[in-house]
Amino acid sequence: MRITTLETLLQHDIGTAGRPLSRAAIESYQAEALYQLVEYCRLRSPFYRSKLAEFDNQTISSLDGLSALPLTSETELREQGHHMLCVSQDEVARIISLPSSGTTGAAKRLFFTEDDLERTRLFFRIGMGNLAEPGQKAAILLPGATPDSTGYLLAGALQAMDVRSEILGLVSDPVAVARQLVAGRFDVLIGFPIQLLAVARVAEARKMELPMIRSVLLCSDYIPKSVSTALAASFGCEVFSHYGTVESGLGGAVDCAMHCGMHIRETDLLIEVIDPKTGYPLADGRWGEIVLTTLQRRAMPLVRYQTGDLGRLLVGTCPCGSTIRRLDKVKGRISLQRKLRSGAWIDLPTLDEVLFGLPGLIDFSAAIDENAGQDRLCLTLQCLPGHEDATVEAAGRLLAGQPQLCGVHVQVEHDSGYRRLHQGKRQLFDQREFVCHETACSSSLLNPCR
Repeated sequence: MRITTLETLLQHDIGTAGRPLSRAAIESYQAEALYQLVEYCRLRSPFYRSKLAEFDNQTISSLDGLSALPLTSETELREQGHHMLCVSQDEVARIISLPSSGTTGAAKRLFFTEDDLERTRLFFRIGMGNLAEPGQKAAILLPGATPDSTGYLLAGALQAMDVRSEILGLVSDPVAVARQLVAGRFDVLIGFPIQLLAVARVAEARKMELPMIRSVLLCSDYIPKSVSTALAASFGCEVFSHYGTVESGLGGAVDCAMHCGMHIRETDLLIEVIDPKTGYPLADGRWGEIVLTTLQRRAMPLVRYQTGDLGRLLVGTCPCGSTIRRLDKVKGRISLQRKLRSGAWIDLPTLDEVLFGLPGLIDFSAAIDENAGQDRLCLTLQCLPGHEDATVEAAGRLLAGQPQLCGVHVQVEHDSGYRRLHQGKRQLFDQREFVCHETACSSSLLNPCR
């Protein structure tokens, strides 16, 4: 049994190299780092100086004082981001802008120093030790043309491990990428779940002889189990999961060989889960909104930042033997849950789990509209050539069996030929004139049994 490689990172940071890592040691380190972070932010950031003016830092003698700190919202990050900055512009090595998910609104801008980026490289290097070995070759199917982008940082981390890599970028044409994989003789694949599945299925349908893939790393805020299972079967290898966002510093948590949750980079990130309706912390095992605090970020620290992602912390110790806390599979954005007229909820992750088990499916788009006062779910499938009719029929049959779609008219059709795969975040579009603005933080979505 091999323990997660993140043990090495935490032992180095905490100063316990060569000794077993305990929860007490991790939490003591985090409490001290949190205390120093609050002092640093109040000293250097106009935003935090005002926001934390009434906060008594002496209450952070342990992590029990964490919930006394105010939450930081996405709106505050968009509107006050420049006031969150704790360093001069000369010290900023990288700025990442994330456009608003709506048609209007300011972009989120995240600032990083070179030291911040180095912490990400270090996490990538040590985290990749779970699935890559010196002398191997990796294909990075992530954005990487820009210096210090995710793919660029990952390539640098792999080079430090003596693992060669090529940045192939996001998958637009799965046939072309499959040919690149055949020519490149790669051992490790790193990319978005749906895009890698499209490549695998196209290659199999065309009887292309892909190299023997040793491991796959899926990177996303939501990774369908149906996709992980299909990729493991297609490539005949282990499939690992990684959760990370720009706010987390691109790296966040990665699973080990036991695949029982993703171990968190706990000396960099303090993660908690709250009830998004009340803001109260939830016990391990309860589903809620992921909130993160960046313990070592220099340029733009985030204190109790509400990510908007639905997740939970797992109870107990990983079977690998590590006491590092673990995130369960993250279930996507809470704000992208859609309430139906029946009172039931539907979201894209649910549709993904239902549909991507169909072997002829490559990708799909989905939207809700209305017809004669009834909700209508419209899906357009992208299928392997020759599999269109069977896949459309099977999809309709599967969706008809979903209880939350009772009373919803389901319309399924297919595209002709290969179109461009989704390049950004996929979502279930709501095109109804009547849109329920109730948030998805109500009971059923946060039920642990969901």
